[in-house]
Amino acid sequence: ARYREAVERANRVLDGCADLGEPLPRSRPGRPAPSVRWALTHMIEETGRHAGHADILRELIDGTTGR
Repeated sequence: ARYREAVERANRVLDGCADLGEPLPRSRPGRPAPSVRWALTHMIEETGRHAGHADILRELIDGTTGR
């Protein structure tokens, strides 16, 4: 449920974003802010990585493998 809520919140934010090249609103002091496009790419990578981890754990539990 928390994941779905986070996705809904992110979708609302992205719906208001006219340019993926815009910098993120929160930057680290002394560093340029990454773009919205960079953040989206990073989140896609992280989601895939964690989904892969969950799949490995499931395979260890039930012994079945995906294709």
